[in-house]
Amino acid sequence: MKHSLVVMGVSGCGKSSLGELLARSLGARFVEGDAHHSPASRAKMSQGIALTDADREGWLNTLAAELRQPPLPIVLTCSSLKRAYRDRLRAAAPGLRFVFMDISREAALQRVASRGAAHFFSASLVDNQFATLERPDGEAGVLRVDAEAPLSQLQDEVGAWLAKEEHP
Repeated sequence: MKHSLVVMGVSGCGKSSLGELLARSLGARFVEGDAHHSPASRAKMSQGIALTDADREGWLNTLAAELRQPPLPIVLTCSSLKRAYRDRLRAAAPGLRFVFMDISREAALQRVASRGAAHFFSASLVDNQFATLERPDGEAGVLRVDAEAPLSQLQDEVGAWLAKEEHP
């Protein structure tokens, strides 16, 4: 893997599960984007309060810094809901690739609700995630996958895509 990779999508799509699997299989460093939210942002989300662009500013700066830290490349999980967020991350890591985990609202809601109190993200925010999402359809360096497919299938799809992207 020559370039870093962001596994993106709404909450509940499986970013962390796929990201960890890809990092292990590709021999890349794994960075869990959610681990870098500020305590204030975590508190807001746990109370069902959606984050604003201003709330995400420091978080995106931190993730961009992670994309520049050795050892490279990395697999980063980040919702990357807006094109502007993706462009900020691209500016930090030329050649950055994105895997968009596409999921239905119903499946995302079910997955988030099943987490219970173990996760800070309130299920009441799933609708806001879909309202905020600017789908990356047509953007260069993006692979769309069906988030409801088995992880092994997703791993194979991403691996084949990366091989094709890096050795056209």
